[in-house]
Amino acid sequence: MAENDTCRLQVFLSHAGVSSRRAAEKLILAGRIKVNGQIVTTLGTKVQAGDTVLFDSKPVQPESALHYLALNKPPLFLCSQSDPENRPLARGLLPRAIHERLYSVGRLDYLSSGLIFFTNDGAFAARLSHPSNRIEKEYFVESVQPIPSELAEQFSSGITIEGIKYQAARLRQLDERTINITLIEGKNREIRRVFSHFHIHPKTLRRIRIGPVELGSLAEGRSRPLEAGELSLLNTLPTG
Repeated sequence: MAENDTCRLQVFLSHAGVSSRRAAEKLILAGRIKVNGQIVTTLGTKVQAGDTVLFDSKPVQPESALHYLALNKPPLFLCSQSDPENRPLARGLLPRAIHERLYSVGRLDYLSSGLIFFTNDGAFAARLSHPSNRIEKEYFVESVQPIPSELAEQFSSGITIEGIKYQAARLRQLDERTINITLIEGKNREIRRVFSHFHIHPKTLRRIRIGPVELGSLAEGRSRPLEAGELSLLNTLPTG
C-alpha cells in the first residue's frame, strides 16, 4: 500500500495471501485479526499504510509477488492447508522455490485427480470461486460398471437426490464405461453422488478443464504457471 492509501481489512487480508475476501470476513468475525494491537470484529474496517495487522498473532503484509499455478493433483492428496490425519497435501507438490503461501481455488476431493489452481491472490481466488461466474469445469470419468443411458439423460435434464438438484451442463459418452461431464455450479461431490444414485462408482474421476484452461499433457503431480493469455481470459469471463 502506498502512503495515505486505505482499504477494507478483508481486502488487505486477501492481498496478503491470507485467504479469499469471503473467508477473511469469517476470520474477522471470529476475532482472529488484530489491527494496531486491537482485535477487530467489524466488517468494513479500513486499514492504511503503516498499520500493523496480525492474523493469529502473526504479522501479515500484502505480498509483492503474486503466483497463479495450475496443478495436476493426483488421487489421495488433500486440497487443504493441513490435515489432522497427516495425509499428503496437494500444496506440498508445488515448487519449493515459491516462498509465498498458496491456496487452492476451490477443491478436488481426496479420491479425484486433475486440474486445480493455486494462488496467493485472494481477489482472483474469490472471483473464480463465486457461483455467479458460471465457470465450466470438465471431467473425464471412467466407471467400474457400464454407465446406464438413464444416468446421462437424467443428469442432463436435472435429477434430485436427497432434496438436492444436480444438473450437468453437458455430457459426452465416449464408450460404455467412460464419459466426459461438464459442470458449472459444481456442488460438493456432485458426480460421485449421481453415480452412486445409479449404483455405479467411478474408477477414475479427473478434472481436465477449468474455463479456458485445459489440463493437457501436464504430468500428474506437476504444476505450471498459468500463461498470460489464460489469466486474461479468466479475468474477463462474464459474471451473472
